[in-house]
Amino acid sequence: MLKPIVKLFKALNANVNPGEIAHAFSFGVLLGLMPKNNLLWALVFVFVLFIRINKPMYLIMLLIASTLSPLFGSLFDTVGYAFLTIPAFSDFFADLLEVPFVGFTKFNNSVVMGSLLCGIVLYIPMYILGRLFVFLWRKYITHFVRKLKIAKAVSKLPLLGKIAGMVAGE
Repeated sequence: MLKPIVKLFKALNANVNPGEIAHAFSFGVLLGLMPKNNLLWALVFVFVLFIRINKPMYLIMLLIASTLSPLFGSLFDTVGYAFLTIPAFSDFFADLLEVPFVGFTKFNNSVVMGSLLCGIVLYIPMYILGRLFVFLWRKYITHFVRKLKIAKAVSKLPLLGKIAGMVAGE
């Protein structure tokens, strides 16, 4: 349980490309917003695991966004219904349902489609926020945390000091 968090802090403090962390931030939000009971979610989840991103940040953002997604259920339903009822796409969606296994993606569910569309729209803003977070973390927050008295006290404890040393890259 502690290992992914240590890896995340190492990546934030190390010379890891900020883009990898920001993409993980964005993909985590995208997938966290979607309902988990469909093939579309599973396909995107597995696809993202093969991309070069920071996996701990991806999983943490996935958990955070999954916790917050029920608050936006009505928004997802409205957006998904509006998209699925566009007359120009009705024949396309009907043809897609005829393809074997495509129905398991539940793309025709208004909440699934709405959450996917909202996640796609939020991808670029979340990427920018992720880059900003990494910049602020590396420039200001790390130095601030190291100066705190509690951080100095924790680093003196044997087990926590070792973990803090691993996080700091010592």
